[in-house]
Amino acid sequence: MMRVLFDTSYLFDLMDRPSRFSDSERMALSNTGTTFYASAVSIWEMRIKYHARHLSGHRKSHFSPTDVLKAVERQNMKILHMSANHAACPLETPLDHKDPFDELLLVQAQEEGLRLLTVDKMLVRHPLAITIQELGA
Repeated sequence: MMRVLFDTSYLFDLMDRPSRFSDSERMALSNTGTTFYASAVSIWEMRIKYHARHLSGHRKSHFSPTDVLKAVERQNMKILHMSANHAACPLETPLDHKDPFDELLLVQAQEEGLRLLTVDKMLVRHPLAITIQELGA
């Protein structure tokens, strides 16, 4: 059984634009042979964006952390909590960029035996990353 962790941007798309997914992508996301996880790290990142504002005063995200948590529960995803081990553990294959959220998600994937589902061009070539096309293959 494959175990897959959603990248924050994928989780956001699932909530904000579910129509963006093709039929084959929806099939891959409903595969009963795959266990899907959402990380507390992603919920934290989305919380930061929710509370941040543009110069216009508008929020950078319209999803509250509570909305995110409810959506994760509706999707029957498992929550992956961040542990002290996740916070302390080095990433075995370093990133080419310095995004602390991406790094923590990859460390969680590494330590928990998961693959990180992403569309992020900065992440797709990482050995722990998987694309929806690979997932559905």
